[in-house]
Amino acid sequence: MLMTDAQTLAVDRHEDGSGAHRIVRMWAVRAHARGGPEQLVYELAPRPRPGPTDAVVRVRAAGITPTELSWDSTYETRTGPPRLPTIPSHELSGVIDEIGSEVIDVEVGTEVFALTDFWRDGAAAEYVAVEARDLAPRPRSIDHVHTAALPLSALTAWQALFDHAAVAAGQRVLIHGAAGGVGVFAVQLARWRGASVVGTASGRDQSFLEALGCDDIIDYRTTRFENVVHDVDVALDTVGGETLDRTWQVMRRGSVLISIVGAPSAEAAARYGVRAETFIVQPNRTELIEVARLVDAHTIHAVVRTIIPLSTARLAYERGLADHVPGKIVLEI
Repeated sequence: MLMTDAQTLAVDRHEDGSGAHRIVRMWAVRAHARGGPEQLVYELAPRPRPGPTDAVVRVRAAGITPTELSWDSTYETRTGPPRLPTIPSHELSGVIDEIGSEVIDVEVGTEVFALTDFWRDGAAAEYVAVEARDLAPRPRSIDHVHTAALPLSALTAWQALFDHAAVAAGQRVLIHGAAGGVGVFAVQLARWRGASVVGTASGRDQSFLEALGCDDIIDYRTTRFENVVHDVDVALDTVGGETLDRTWQVMRRGSVLISIVGAPSAEAAARYGVRAETFIVQPNRTELIEVARLVDAHTIHAVVRTIIPLSTARLAYERGLADHVPGKIVLEI
């Protein structure tokens, strides 16, 4: 039998040495073994305490990445030992509840958002301990749910386009999977930078992508993009496989290809005269501050597909693995 919030607080508070009361347990979604959504359990768990450089955030919403249940980092520490039970979800929006002894640059009560360290417990819980340096003030023009849809996808798009590809105004940018989580932000950010954007996607997403600012949309189900696209300056691949293999022939010499799903062939890159890279997104407060500024200026927009209560998070992961429609699935807490 699940307890109400009031009952939870009653049994999960204890008096510390100062006479104050502190919540010591919380509701969380945890996996006790490797696997898929079937391993997720909604249960009471210890509330995290901050390390010296941490902040504990009261989570209001958490974005999910369905494939994270297959990542090693979900179940291990950075140095390799197993980390079970584990809490998933590394995109959060919430309020700072407590800070560590060495934290000086954030304050309790501040509303924040973040991409958290993949090798630590995530935000599918009432509270999460986060490196304070990764927290940024959240956008003021949107709610917690839409804020939680930003961190991973927006940072991945930002780092791919600007940190790795150095996209500039006037360039031609090809985005594979333009209606996907990363693609949605890549389209918006490339247009903001002044590039011309070509996206591959399902034909059903054409109107959606046009509204985001995509100049040309190629329905990958009916048209081979290499037959209609040429002289690309930057390609962002979020699909991999055959799509990546066919992309080389549309790149001009001296162009840049960034893949977020695997390492591009060094041999092919040399043959076509293309600089090719892959990378894993990293938390970055400075870039999140820029993302928040663009959101508040109504330059870029978060897209939320579905809002699901924390208590039914298993459904969120099942739906995320089964569906392929635009927008983020967000847990509301």
